[in-house]
Amino acid sequence: MRSRLSITVVGRHAEGEIGDVIIGGVLPPEGATMMERMIAMERDHDHIRQLLICEPRGLVGRHVNLIVPPITPGCAAGAIIMEPTEYVPMSGSNTICVATILLETGMVPMKEPITRFKLDMPGGVIEVAAECRDGKCRSITFRNAPALAAVRDGGLEVEGHGAISLDIAYGGMFFGIVDAQALGFQIRPDEARNPAILGEKIRKAARQQFDMAHPNFPNVRGGSIVQFAMPFQGSGAVTRNTCIVALGRSDRSPTGMGTSARMAVLQARGLMGAGEVLIHESIIGSRFTGKILELGDRGGVTTITPQITGRAWITGQHSYFVDPEDPWQSGYMLSDTWGVTPTLTQ
Repeated sequence: MRSRLSITVVGRHAEGEIGDVIIGGVLPPEGATMMERMIAMERDHDHIRQLLICEPRGLVGRHVNLIVPPITPGCAAGAIIMEPTEYVPMSGSNTICVATILLETGMVPMKEPITRFKLDMPGGVIEVAAECRDGKCRSITFRNAPALAAVRDGGLEVEGHGAISLDIAYGGMFFGIVDAQALGFQIRPDEARNPAILGEKIRKAARQQFDMAHPNFPNVRGGSIVQFAMPFQGSGAVTRNTCIVALGRSDRSPTGMGTSARMAVLQARGLMGAGEVLIHESIIGSRFTGKILELGDRGGVTTITPQITGRAWITGQHSYFVDPEDPWQSGYMLSDTWGVTPTLTQ
């Protein structure tokens, strides 16, 4: 057997969403900050993402995380998140997968009943509290970077559908949030295809009509995900949602950053406050628990500090090789699964 590289990946999913973790075969990119490392990974080493996410080795529903040494003092590790169409500053399901892998492989020593450590992420330092029992990580709770509501009741024109009202909020990436019931959806598994199609149309329209940029990270701009949200049921009650990830599929988890973004909008509307809880349920019935820890201010805009709790499970371990004679060394995409205009960028 010949191969020009060998990459070892541990398979994980967090409440149904795949968040595999590279544990060998890839060196950390250069950079003085985690954000610079993320940018360098995209600029200089994107073949790794293409290799692991594109077919025939990957699939459109896969995310891959690279564990790297931390830059910020006091952090146990850093991570770079690679998604099907972009690199993101932060992701809830991927953070839960990374934290669980660090503990269950022994890279971070496990202490029962609670192990506390910090992760150095492109979007900021993330404080983790892991519930551990009998040598296993049972759940991950993390303090997210601040989230904020950027647009409320924005008017969006969607080709073939007319005007749609949406909110836009940052929770680790920018989310366009729309009323699922008003658009005729109940967030059930048997209707998954139609929200995915409409959600991708909304995402593209929102990126054209609303030019959103993060105040600290000018490279983080434009809507990444569209959230179909059912009516808020009140603090501590279960509220369903589904987040449509480019290029048009439902996130299988409730989406940690989507939960953060939704809480920012609910706070801006006066429906949630510090200490209150949003139990978000996904299209497959899995759940994340979100909590507003505190309120803050960024340039006159109210922010919230979200806390997210969820679980992750191992699915396997795999070593990926690249035969030097393989004509599809970086993989390929087809429109039957990757959308009508398959692409590796937004």
